[in-house]
Amino acid sequence: MAGHGYTKTDPAVERWNTMREAVYKNFRFNSRTTRQSIMGMVVFPAAVFAVAYSQDMKWDWTGKRKGEPLARNPPAPETSD
Repeated sequence: MAGHGYTKTDPAVERWNTMREAVYKNFRFNSRTTRQSIMGMVVFPAAVFAVAYSQDMKWDWTGKRKGEPLARNPPAPETSD
């Protein structure tokens, strides 16, 4: 739709857009793209899994009233002697 009516086409924007549309044709793995790929496909999902696994079965949100603890195994109340 660019170029119709009162809009002016910017050659730099058109070159950038063409480059972005064809990036898959010139992609090469190097140290930077390899590091980004490993971080995005291995490290980040592993970190999300670790957090989710550590919090699994730790909280119980069903049927709680105000003042009741959300923890499944709440700490024992302190007794004063």
